Amino acid sequence: MHKQKNIFSAVLLFLGLLIGAYILGKSFERFRKEDRYISVKGFSEREVKADLVIWSIKIRMVNNDLIEGHAALESAKTKVIEFLKNKGVDAKEIIPMNLAVTDRQANEYGQVNQSDRFRYIIEESIEVRSNQVDSIQKISRMTSELLNAGVALSTKDEWRGSGLKFIFTKLNAIKPEMLAEAIQNAKGAAEQFTKESNTYLGKLRKASQGLFSIQDRDASLSGAPEGDYYSGSTSDLYKKVRVVISVDYSIE
Repeated sequence: MHKQKNIFSAVLLFLGLLIGAYILGKSFERFRKEDRYISVKGFSEREVKADLVIWSIKIRMVNNDLIEGHAALESAKTKVIEFLKNKGVDAKEIIPMNLAVTDRQANEYGQVNQSDRFRYIIEESIEVRSNQVDSIQKISRMTSELLNAGVALSTKDEWRGSGLKFIFTKLNAIKPEMLAEAIQNAKGAAEQFTKESNTYLGKLRKASQGLFSIQDRDASLSGAPEGDYYSGSTSDLYKKVRVVISVDYSIE
């Protein structure tokens, strides 16, 4: 009787070891499968048209009399505003900006040049913000009319570059479609890899979204670095939007 119990216990122990080994083997097999994965990248690119234009028009006057100079500036500003309105620009889109006065005789960081004819430099900017990008671009090429009327102005800002800035503001509207396309491109690359390596593509393990970049359409042709929204990417009416994502797939 005692001998039979020992045999029964031994059989149970053996079966337990077999079951444990089987479970452990399956665990290692599953671990090996899950540990095998491929990292691929997918991208999506769109050409879009700017939907917002910002036009900075700088008016400049010089005079030895501050009051006379300011009056001349106000007269020029009135002519600029009337010019814009006559060309169809909405009054709500015309925004007078900062007034700046430079007194050459009060220059603390340099000597006064006696050859300078005028003491005061008076400047003021008018900003046009509009969604009528084509119309504003066309009007900006008609400023010779202002010059013929005796208005001294500059469409360039020394600190900000071109007076016309074209901006694309509807990124959120195209984000979902671009991300879906980028994921499909990544999956296609993964499937091609598994086909050539005689393996099978498993489930998606991880996906990380890159940053969206918006650049002027021909920025890369001019040698400009690819970067963020405002880095040299506001001079062209047409833009290039791009996103790159990284995706990990398990392979079997």
